[in-house]
Amino acid sequence: MPKAVWKGVVLAQSDETTLLEGYHYFPPESVRFEFLKKSGKSGAASWKGKIFYYDLVVGAQVNPNAAFYYPEPSKAALAIKDHVAFTKDVVIIP
Repeated sequence: MPKAVWKGVVLAQSDETTLLEGYHYFPPESVRFEFLKKSGKSGAASWKGKIFYYDLVVGAQVNPNAAFYYPEPSKAALAIKDHVAFTKDVVIIP
């Protein structure tokens, strides 16, 4: 079961991830949102649509823009709607 771990904390865990372009996208119900804070950063991401970011917050440690999601993806990317993927220093354990 894939899980996303940062600073010893499991941020998400699910057998239902969608693997796309090398990222595991975790369904929203599998994500521990108490460790994610909307960062205010957004942008356009190639063919998938508008991307939004979260900062990871574990105790006093912050990893800015280290998680991302697509609330309204393009038709071609509907499988990742509202799913969360992780970057920067987040370990994905298969």
